[in-house]
Amino acid sequence: MALKKFGLVAAMVAATFAIPAQAVAADASSLEQLVQGEHRSAKHIARNEYRHPQQTLELFGIHPDMTVIELWPGGGWYTEILAPYLRDNGQFIAASFDTSGDPASYRVKAGKRFEAKLAAQPALYDATKVIAFNPPELLSLGGENTADMVLTFRNLHNWAMSDSLEGVFSAAYDVLSPGGVFGVVEHRGFAGIDPRSGYMDQGEVIALAEKVGFRLAMTSEINANDKDIKDYPKGVWTLPPVLRMKEVDRAKYLAIGESDRMTLKFYKPEI
Repeated sequence: MALKKFGLVAAMVAATFAIPAQAVAADASSLEQLVQGEHRSAKHIARNEYRHPQQTLELFGIHPDMTVIELWPGGGWYTEILAPYLRDNGQFIAASFDTSGDPASYRVKAGKRFEAKLAAQPALYDATKVIAFNPPELLSLGGENTADMVLTFRNLHNWAMSDSLEGVFSAAYDVLSPGGVFGVVEHRGFAGIDPRSGYMDQGEVIALAEKVGFRLAMTSEINANDKDIKDYPKGVWTLPPVLRMKEVDRAKYLAIGESDRMTLKFYKPEI
């Protein structure tokens, strides 16, 4: 696995270096090109301003020969970058919604839309492995010590609301090889904030990750937004891109932009 090249020290500091040119399989697979790629919609590319995908993934230390699991990829915003980047030399695994349940449920419909997205562009997504991940019922991410990196983007509040966040963190810990990276991006609130707002307390997230065995390698302000006051009528979904208040104060919320986000890099210690 790719992390054998680095060892524990490099796992802690890899985010401080750019990915070496020789580590990129081909020009078409470079992160820089993929984040602006023609396969992505203009609407998705517009979100780069707030989500900083290239910088975030480099911060986590991604390389194209890794096995990487994305938890709950949703509509596939990050999948559009990760799947083609890892297609030729690595393995991308999407831990998506279970689609075997009630076809009228939100999760089943969202999971099927994600699968349809992959099927529509096999040149990009044919090597993607999709597994069902439906906390708290389905928590396994695969065999122990089989992944180099697990990533989650803006999902923690959902698992916190179902009292399954610790189980998710434990599943990520178990599937990672020693030295493997757990990369977390989440809406950042103040201490004691209700996760039903969509925001999480950064200190509590770090404490829980450390409880299950992870160690914190670094935090980053790359996805921070100091305009976000974190107190809105419809929680974080008041802000773009959702704009749940529709036309009410729309200009104000657009001026704030997307939420303030914690960006945390954990690693599984080599014991």
